[in-house]
Amino acid sequence: MVYIAGKPIIGHILDRMVDLEPEEIILVIGYRKEQVMSYVDKHYRDIFNIQYVDQKERLGLGHSIYLTRELVGDLDIMIALGDMIFKSGYLDFYELHAENGHCAGSIGVKEVNEPQKYGIVELEPETSWIKQLEEKPEHPASNLGIAGVYFIRDTPVLFDVLDWMLENNINTRGEYQLTDALQEMIRRGSRFKTFTVSSWYDCGHAESLLATNRVLLDEKEDVDGVYEVVDSVVIHPVAIGENVRIVNSVIGPYASIASDTVVENSIISNSVIGSRTHISKVNLQSSIIGDAANLVGKHNLLNIGDSSSIEF
Repeated sequence: MVYIAGKPIIGHILDRMVDLEPEEIILVIGYRKEQVMSYVDKHYRDIFNIQYVDQKERLGLGHSIYLTRELVGDLDIMIALGDMIFKSGYLDFYELHAENGHCAGSIGVKEVNEPQKYGIVELEPETSWIKQLEEKPEHPASNLGIAGVYFIRDTPVLFDVLDWMLENNINTRGEYQLTDALQEMIRRGSRFKTFTVSSWYDCGHAESLLATNRVLLDEKEDVDGVYEVVDSVVIHPVAIGENVRIVNSVIGPYASIASDTVVENSIISNSVIGSRTHISKVNLQSSIIGDAANLVGKHNLLNIGDSSSIEF
């Protein structure tokens, strides 16, 4: 639900699924689920057939997929992560998956500079088949990082493997990894291929989130919410939500400010600001501020969570 370039991340993801025309979208929710459901129902209920599954404990991506088993059954699925935004739409990825022909599924990959931070794919020599998958390996066998989008045809096998993992408590630091499940499918005989993802925006880290915000602001039209500007300067590109009040401040470039926030006597650039937040007398650069935060004072670089109150 982090607000970048005019809408929460989930909005950017769902926008890119419109052309795909999925039969159904299943959203696995947990933390702040009411906020997610409210936003999605308001903006996307008329576009998609949407179902929600509540993950009461955060036990990993594999566990979250396992919870959808009764809704999915034996249908083909696409899995998309909630912290990845792609410049391309998911229809482009589906077409690349279709070109792979008969296989258990296809996994989006991209060459990465620090493979030890990602799930890594190793291909069989001189073929397009996946030999091995490993989550955040200490000694990566390749630099092909898993890009956060998967197409699975052998869904009964996937759910059987996930069930086996949960029954036998096969996890990494308390999380059941989808990468481990796919590797077990390969061990049992499933055959996977890859497709290349060219433009991949990782929103899972502060630096990459701000970089994504800049890219999307450069691409968007300057159509923002209804906000109030008093004795202030707004330098585009920016994204400013509904009912934002800006007083005696300089905003931008590359600032995203969510709804119902007040900014006074401040300078904000290259930053992401949450909703219902009050900011006064600060110079914020390359910063991320969560929802319902209260920030008073002076600072140049800051990342604080939701509902925080800091005074300098």
